[in-house]
Formats: sequence, structure tokens, C-alpha cells
Amino acid sequence: MMFAFRSALAAAVFSLCVCENLFAENNDPASAALSKLIDQKIDAANQDSNLTPAPLATDAVIIRRTTLDLAGRIPTVAEVRAYLEDPAPDKRRELVERLLNSPDFAFHQANWFDETLMSENRADDKWLQYLRSAAAEDRPWDQMFREMMVPPTDVAEDDVSQHAKTFLKKRVREPDDMANDTSRLFFGVSINCAQCHDHPLVEDWKQDHYFGFKSFFARTFLTKSDKLAEKFEAEVKFKTTAGEDKQAKMMFLTGDTVDEPKVEKTKEVREAEKKLIQQATKEKDAELPRPDFRPREQLVQVALKPDNQHFLAKSIVNRVWSRFFGHGLVHPLDQMHSENPANHPEILAAATQYLIDNGYHLKPLIREIVLSDAYARSSQWRDEKPPYVDRFAMGQTRVLSPRQYAISLIIATSAASRFPLDMPAEEWAKQRLNLEKQSYSLANELELPTEHFQVSVDEALLFNNSSRIQNDLLRTSNDRLVGQMRSQDSPIEQVTTAFWNVYGREPNPDELAACREYLESRSDRTDAAIQQLVWALITSPELRFNY
Repeated sequence: MMFAFRSALAAAVFSLCVCENLFAENNDPASAALSKLIDQKIDAANQDSNLTPAPLATDAVIIRRTTLDLAGRIPTVAEVRAYLEDPAPDKRRELVERLLNSPDFAFHQANWFDETLMSENRADDKWLQYLRSAAAEDRPWDQMFREMMVPPTDVAEDDVSQHAKTFLKKRVREPDDMANDTSRLFFGVSINCAQCHDHPLVEDWKQDHYFGFKSFFARTFLTKSDKLAEKFEAEVKFKTTAGEDKQAKMMFLTGDTVDEPKVEKTKEVREAEKKLIQQATKEKDAELPRPDFRPREQLVQVALKPDNQHFLAKSIVNRVWSRFFGHGLVHPLDQMHSENPANHPEILAAATQYLIDNGYHLKPLIREIVLSDAYARSSQWRDEKPPYVDRFAMGQTRVLSPRQYAISLIIATSAASRFPLDMPAEEWAKQRLNLEKQSYSLANELELPTEHFQVSVDEALLFNNSSRIQNDLLRTSNDRLVGQMRSQDSPIEQVTTAFWNVYGREPNPDELAACREYLESRSDRTDAAIQQLVWALITSPELRFNY
């Protein structure tokens, strides 16, 4: 296949493509219209700045954006056509409800948890099983935090909740990693700067905070039987920038400290405890150490005290918001402190309270965010200079995660007949699981996007040189898009089929003319021409991004 020609063809194709008051009126937090409050506050702020927001996106964009965000994949051709033809005025709300209650949501939510908590530190399938079980039942976030900090040990072999330990297990060799990542990912606070000195710009974070927070993890170790356990004692000491030697007190981010009860131990008791730890690290059948005082359990208790729980709640609200808007209410996401205030503090406060009132279940929060007009605005800006992202006056173009892209590639290059609209729910659940499995290895070859994403060299080489692309995605069998197009006689029909499958829309006149001319000019090598066209479509930015 003429790979050198592909980049030019892809570029050519792409160039053608173009509350508080509300809450007071309704005391039932489960039915409070957080989405209306979001729009009210954002619209008011934009009006004060004489900024007119972008109009709402088209139905075609809405179903694509929402399906990618809630189901982790592009919509099928049948889903797009049904949505576009549906005259119901509340079809957007019905779409959101259908996706939130689909098996896709649990898969995508689990994948998002994994990418958020593990980043490039890819975990195993048992960890994903734990996350999927939690996502499927919309397990409260504070409960998941507790399970990851204090994983259950006395459970049945097939109880997936034990795999919550993976979060700390992956970091257990370094207490600094456990402390930094727990603070950053659960509380939105990056405190590593305070490891060497009091934060020079942020009054909130002192060395006492860093080493005090690290003290909660200093006793954690992994037993030979692969269980997280804690030693009976361990001290964290540090030297201040003034040269003072100090022993850290267990300290939460608010400055709340935890005092360990003083217990007098004989020399024999200390020797027995030391021997127990040594056996646990060397022998699979050794007794599990069970200290009466467990620092990580103390961390959970102090973090979830009513006066402190806003750290956990605000941080996950901010991360969920950023997931759907491409930018946090506080940004960067791990810089939540007094010197970096929220761009819309009233929305952050209301959404945080909404989450707490709804028992830390994330699904109601997600529903309200996705139903706001702010979420549904077009990503096209007609004026010369678009507004800054923290105004939320337009939709943001966001790169797909590796799993979103991998599953979308499979759907885009499959024959549309594989995904009929009337497929029974049980059958779709099996199909979705298969899609997840099929996409796994491909997703692992794609880079997890960061804020300043650029397509990596590895990804470019993968699409240009990998036999997987040619032999799988571009296969000519009847269950593939290429096979479906081969069965069609008219180039116009072939081009139209390809655009619907990959982009969920009709080709515009220029696109249709260019692609038709391309196919007709290669009538002596039809299969190769069709494969080239599909390759150009699936590697273009229109599929790589959520817009």
C-alpha cells in the first residue's frame, strides 16, 4: 500500500471537512437543577464581559460528543440516524439517560478512573475489574477512596474489592509516591514542593504538611502474600530549611493532626512485632500483622470529617468538570489552594455541595453537567479570537483517550450492519465487552494525551507501518467497512457510506466530489483505493478529537 501517499490524502480530506437561589426553591437535592445554575452563572459572567457565547451545537455534534463522553466511543450509524430523525423535544435528556444506564458507561467510567489514578502506570485486569464493579453500581467516591486507602483483606478470593489495593501497591516502594499521588489525585493538592521547603508562593503548604501527610504512609508495606499491611511503628523525620531536626506529626492538609496513643511496650513485645513483619515479607503463609493503630485508617477518618471533606469532594468535582469541558474550574487540577482561586467559585461550591448531598455518587453530578447548555455549545467560533477556555463560552476540542480512540476505530471500520439499533440489551452488553477486549492492545500503543497533546512519532508510525491497521481495520471481509464499500457499485454510495461510518454525517459537496474523483481515477485497483480512502478518514483529526 502506498503509505507515503496517505498523509497527503488525509490532509486533503481534512482540509475539506470542516444557584443558590435555585436550590433554595427546591429543597430536594436529588432533583435540584444544578445544570440551570451552571448556565445561569456562566451566562451572567459572560454578559458582564460583553461576551456572546457560541450557539448550541448541532444534533449531529451533540450525539457524537455525548456518546464519546459517556460511552467512550463514537455513536453507531444507526444511533446517529435515529437521533437526527427523532422529533422529540426532550431527546437530548433521553440520550443522556440511555447512555448513563448503558453498559458502555460503566466501561468508560472505569477507564476514566484508571487513566486518572494510574496515568501511564498501567495496571492489571484485576484493577480494572474492581473499577468496573464500582462504576457499574455508581459506588460513592468517598467509599472508593476508603477502599483504596484501606483495602479489605479478609474477603473471598473472588471478591474484586480486594484489588482496590492496586492504587497503593503500584507505589508502595516509595512513601513519597504514595503521599504525593494521594494528595494530588484525591485532594487536588500537589505538596511535593514542600518536601524541601515551605512553599515560596502559597502560604497554605509548609514542610510540616508534606512530612505530616507522608507519615500516614510510612508504615505501609506489601507482604509476601501480596497484601497491603502496616508496620507497628515507623517515624518520619526531616530537617527544616533553618536546620532544625523535627519528627513529623501525622497531619492532614487542613493542619489537623492525629496523635498516636502512647503504648508502653516491653523489649520482648517489640522483638515479636519485628519478627512478625519480617515473616510477612518473606513467607506467603505468614500471619498478617494487625496493629491496633493504623495510620491510613486515621487518614481516611480525618479526611472525611465534616469540616475536611470538601477537599475530597471539590477535587473530584473539579476533575469531572475538566473531563467534560477540557479545563478545570480550578486549573491546573492539582493546584487547588488559596493563591489559585476557582474561575467560577459559585459553581464549584454548588457542585461540591450537590455531590455531598447525593452521597458522593458521581452519576447525578455527571448528568447535571452534561445537560447544561454550557456543555452543549458549539466548538466553532466565528470571530477572529476565541475566548479563553475558562469562560466556557464555547465547546472545547478535546483529544480522545487511547481507549476512546481504539474502540472508535473498531466501530468506524466495521460494517454498519454489525450494530443494528434493535440489538437486544444483553447482546449489546456482550458486544461492548468484546469491543473493550479487542481495543485493549491497540489502546496500549497510543499515548495518553496531556494538556499540550501532539500526535507522537510512535502513533504516526503505527498507522503508517503496522500490519494491524492493514490486516484488521482495513480488512476486506464483509464485516468491515471496506468490505461493505466493495459491495457497492457507485463511488458516490461508497463515499457516503464511509463518511457516515467514520464521522456520522453526510460528506459535503466538496468532500464528495474529491473522494469520488479519487475512487474513479483508481477503478483498476478498487480495493486499494477504498482502503486508502478509509485510512485517510480514520487518521484525520475529525475522528481523533471530540469536538
